[in-house]
Amino acid sequence: MKRAALGIRMHSGWGVLVAVSESMDVIDRRRIVVTDDDGPRGNQPFHHAEALGLPRAEPFLAKYRSESERFARAAIEAATKELAAKGYSIAAVALLLASGRPLPALAQILASHPLIHTAEGELFREVVSSACQALRIPVARYRERALEDIAKAALASSTANTKQRLADVGKTLGPPWTADHKAAALAAYIALQERPIGRKSVGA
Repeated sequence: MKRAALGIRMHSGWGVLVAVSESMDVIDRRRIVVTDDDGPRGNQPFHHAEALGLPRAEPFLAKYRSESERFARAAIEAATKELAAKGYSIAAVALLLASGRPLPALAQILASHPLIHTAEGELFREVVSSACQALRIPVARYRERALEDIAKAALASSTANTKQRLADVGKTLGPPWTADHKAAALAAYIALQERPIGRKSVGA
């Protein structure tokens, strides 16, 4: 089977998934949803937890995370199975990160509105990471702000050509091809280059 990698850029409750092959072809792109919009506060669990108060917030967030992981696992598994049917095995998932700063205790998070937003973003990235681990897909984590520097280090002289190729692919595919898609695609290609050939891939 041919090797490919998934790049994922998360938002609150949803994300963009882009699959890239070794020849830099975008072989899949989709929106994945990892939460139930009908649930309390939908894609803003920490906002709802703030209203609940600390004693009730902890079990609520634990249950919310578990359910979100189930959604994420189903979405990623569906993508990998469809790609396997097309002859591709997934070597890795590239997950784009924010600042990467550690969060304080829950009580401190709920006391700070900016930290609530930060914690929500981190939760959905962790949900995807846990889902990939459950599916036994290696996860490569890249800070989004450092992606350009990471690309230069990983791809060396081919960085400019890679970025141009991905830009051209977007023109060929047509919309949507947003900054999220471009970053996810670049991260996926980096992860694919960094993962040695011969390591077992999902779908192989």
